Amino acid sequence: MSEPVSKGFRLAHTMMRVMDMEKSLEFYCGILGMEVLRRTDYPEGKFTNTFIGYGPEAASPTLELTANWDQTEPYDKGNGWGHICIETPDVYAACEQLAAAGVNITRPPGPMKNGTRVIAFCEDPDGYKVELNESILKHLASEGA
Repeated sequence: MSEPVSKGFRLAHTMMRVMDMEKSLEFYCGILGMEVLRRTDYPEGKFTNTFIGYGPEAASPTLELTANWDQTEPYDKGNGWGHICIETPDVYAACEQLAAAGVNITRPPGPMKNGTRVIAFCEDPDGYKVELNESILKHLASEGA
C-alpha cells in the first residue's frame, strides 16, 4: 500500500490581517506570551508579515499577522471565521489577568455548552475571537479518559 499524500504534513500557521501591528503584538506577545519568530517588511507590496508563536516555527503552529500599510478601514471578519484557540493551565485565572490588562472577555470562563471542558473567549485589538481552553490533558484526566 502506498503512503498517503498527507504523510509529513503539519499545521504551519494561520494568517490574520491586522490594522495595527504594534497593538496586535502587544496583545499576542505582551499579554498572551507568544514570541515574535520573524518579521519581514515588503515595501514593494506595502505590507508587513510577522510570525508569532509559543515555539519554533519549524515545530509549532504559528500565527502570521499581516499588516497592509494602506489599509484604513477595519477588515470584514466574514461569517466563516471562527476563532483561534490557546490552551491555558487555568482559564479562570487567565481571564482575571486578561481583564485586568484591559482585554475584553466576551464569554466568561465555565464549562462549554453541552460539555464539561472549561473555556472562555476574549477579543484581540481587531475584534478577532480568541478561545481559551483548559489543557486537553487536564480535561481528559477529569473525564476519566
